[in-house]
Amino acid sequence: MALPAQDERTMPAVVLVGLDRKPLDQALTELHTLTEQYGHVVVVCSQATPEPVVRRLYTLRSLLESDRIALFRPALPPLGVAVLARQLRQLASCDLSPGVLACAGRLLTHYIHAGAVLGSVARLDRVPVGLKAHARSWVPGSQFAVLAHPEPQLVKVAPGATLKGPEFSTWLLVAKGQLPSEWAGGLGTRWGVHGLRETPLPAESPVWWGTGRMVEFCGYLADLSVLYQLVASVRRASCHWCGIDVIGDRCVFCSAGPPGYDPPAPRALEPRTPA
Repeated sequence: MALPAQDERTMPAVVLVGLDRKPLDQALTELHTLTEQYGHVVVVCSQATPEPVVRRLYTLRSLLESDRIALFRPALPPLGVAVLARQLRQLASCDLSPGVLACAGRLLTHYIHAGAVLGSVARLDRVPVGLKAHARSWVPGSQFAVLAHPEPQLVKVAPGATLKGPEFSTWLLVAKGQLPSEWAGGLGTRWGVHGLRETPLPAESPVWWGTGRMVEFCGYLADLSVLYQLVASVRRASCHWCGIDVIGDRCVFCSAGPPGYDPPAPRALEPRTPA
């Protein structure tokens, strides 16, 4: 899902629709045209993306024999993936090289708090769920608040229940599914966010969370200057395989990395001001 632009500098997204249903030569031409037009392409997709689509992406990159196409599947729920893709679109307007921009996705993942309110955790297999929570999910009307990233948490929705949130200022994005619940909106108050925005539910969310009875939410950094400072503060190195500038311990384009690299801990942001 491509989220609307965060500001006037946010670069537009290109959505690769129906890759597994198109003739191979048509899909190949589409990706080749994008690569020639922009120089480098970073394909961001959810781990819930159907396998035929993922296989087609790898097939296309292999046929093009291109080291200018990066396939990035972060360990985030679908709404978090959509937020991360928009952050990369924001940074694309800055003076960052393709390798640094592509690697920035792995860095920014650390600052995304993504979860959901679920009507059942019976089919949730991406977050540890105890037997008691499984049993409670069969009780009519039960709801569970789950944080999948950065640190898994699960609580039963009840008065006073909350999830540990970010220690820095964020915005909250909420996507409502088939579950009537205002709990996620109230979480914004408990987290002391700058504000709350709503968006449609990503198509992959029911698959990722194991149910369509849900409200997905994501706390994220929206300020371009903060995003840029985070990325620019990380030491850059050259990938020993393809030679482009990278940050972190692995090049997203070729999966190699600078030799002897010792990845630093994610930079701590200033604590948010309590609401």
